[in-house]
Amino acid sequence: MEIDRVDLEPDELPKHWYNILPDLPEPLPKPKDPGDGSRLKFLEEVLIPQCYKQEYLEDRYIQIPDELWEMYIHAGRPRPLYRALRLERRLKLKRVKLFYKREDLSPTGSHKVNTALAQAYYASKAGIETLVTETGAGQWGTALSYAARLNGLDAVVFWVRSVYNWKKDRRTFMKLYGAKVYASPSRVTEAGRQGLKRGEKEGSLGLAISEGLEYASKKPNSAYALGSVLNHVLLHQTIIGLETKKQFEKIDMYPDVIVACLGGGSNFGGISLPFMHDVLKKGKRIRFVASQSMAAPNLIKGEYRYDYGDTAEYTPMLKMYTLGHKVRMPPIKADGLRYHAAAPIISLLRHHNLIDAVAYPIDEMAVFEAARLFVETEGWLPAPESSYAIRAAIDLALEYEKKGQEKIILMNISGHGFLDLYAYRKILYGRGR
Repeated sequence: MEIDRVDLEPDELPKHWYNILPDLPEPLPKPKDPGDGSRLKFLEEVLIPQCYKQEYLEDRYIQIPDELWEMYIHAGRPRPLYRALRLERRLKLKRVKLFYKREDLSPTGSHKVNTALAQAYYASKAGIETLVTETGAGQWGTALSYAARLNGLDAVVFWVRSVYNWKKDRRTFMKLYGAKVYASPSRVTEAGRQGLKRGEKEGSLGLAISEGLEYASKKPNSAYALGSVLNHVLLHQTIIGLETKKQFEKIDMYPDVIVACLGGGSNFGGISLPFMHDVLKKGKRIRFVASQSMAAPNLIKGEYRYDYGDTAEYTPMLKMYTLGHKVRMPPIKADGLRYHAAAPIISLLRHHNLIDAVAYPIDEMAVFEAARLFVETEGWLPAPESSYAIRAAIDLALEYEKKGQEKIILMNISGHGFLDLYAYRKILYGRGR
């Protein structure tokens, strides 16, 4: 009898995050400001102080505060690792093994809770009263609303309008945590008003970030909390990969391929970076594959150069693979993947050919069909974003199987799709009701 689930006990939860900065092939390029440096000062002032300090740490392992470690356990960590035996059988795999990490089992249904709890914890210790943020798919906005409330803080969320309009239940979820939620572009900020003047009716993560930054900079005792891209966000997310490494050790296995969806890079970095350490420092051979949408294929069609992280150019410039901070991207149901740039850490690793990337058509039929197959075999309903990882993992498994190669493939299920059923109806069955 094959066991398809690997668990860790609560006391086995890692007590440190992994900081990849000391292990990178070259120093990570620092942010820069083509003007008078005011953007760099602005970012320092608007971010949570401890999170800003974590942007350029030199230590390889960063201790998780005991109180925060207990919050992680309260939020359901450690999370299980599964062997996708039923999916393997449906695909008739003989040589390829499929595993997946279940980050959908958080209180709000995604991996975003890992950094939301950390940022809210540090904000509360700094005397901050309100956290302000952006969100695309809504997973990050929900996670920060949850974490803020658990730490006695208020939350304000600027949500990409094209998603705000159809995810009514997730909007309710955020409000249950006491959050104020605005459709972006909004009339609340100057950046939002300018976006409306330009006719940006759908909105974008870049514009929502601009609105959040502007709002946080003007509201007393507030700070901005970012859900992806920045170094401290990826640092907090490494709890995923650190757990997963322990779980593979328990069954005496090790992945040959790691697959995750990628918009800005938080869940991809979370599952991949602890294993990337083994590649960079121990000589391990792993293939890392980022699964993207052709709506925003920043790692595939982007240029590796300095660019702003937001539409209104409030942020300093970061060196990353970017499509351009003013690019207009078509709405998709997996809106968490619709961002113009990839995280600087991920971008540098891509630049050194340590990360591969694939992108799927904007109609999303291929990824939603993969999600349906996953539901039929494994029983869990993934978020649209996670479905990109499943699609890529299936494609790779069939490719390796055809070549007669033995591989262990690990994918990250970054969130559940219970609040995305409208998208499944729309894509798979041609109707939204």
